[in-house]
Amino acid sequence: MTPQQYEECLKACMECLEACNNCFDACLKEADVKMMAECIRLDRECADICAYAVQAMTRNSPFAKEICQLCAYICDHCAEECGKHDHDHCQRCAEACKKCADACRKMLA
Repeated sequence: MTPQQYEECLKACMECLEACNNCFDACLKEADVKMMAECIRLDRECADICAYAVQAMTRNSPFAKEICQLCAYICDHCAEECGKHDHDHCQRCAEACKKCADACRKMLA
């Protein structure tokens, strides 16, 4: 893996983590929180795996590729769920998740 791919993936994971945390917080303030339950749940999962992926990459974990693979998988699911909602925070989160999933997949190539 090239240093550029590594940096790109770290950056994408950090941006996704931030977007998921923002989405999570904003979803909790929506009028129909029950309707946002799955979005909130996936925001948490996605933020956690992104943080873990950053840790794995920065400590040169022997499992970094597997963790990035799982990160891409969870990001795909979060992007799909957030993409169903018209809220700006959900749309921004979906976009960040897609970018992160793509960056993680590049790490696996």
